[in-house]
Amino acid sequence: MAKSQETQRIAIGFAGGQVLNARVSGDAHKALAKALADGEELFTLEGEDGTSLVRTSQVVYVRVDVDEQRVGFGL
Repeated sequence: MAKSQETQRIAIGFAGGQVLNARVSGDAHKALAKALADGEELFTLEGEDGTSLVRTSQVVYVRVDVDEQRVGFGL
């Protein structure tokens, strides 16, 4: 699988304290970053969990989890 198509876990923080957690492709994450930089008012975020409409003017931060998921003992 190409790097841009690997699933990334992101958290989008909004003014007021709400957080949207999503699993998205690298391409979707890049598209969100571009929409935020370009000042688009609304952005449709498509992820594995479903589709979300994001009002970009209310976004305070986007956190990307870069560590792989670990399960079990002895890590």
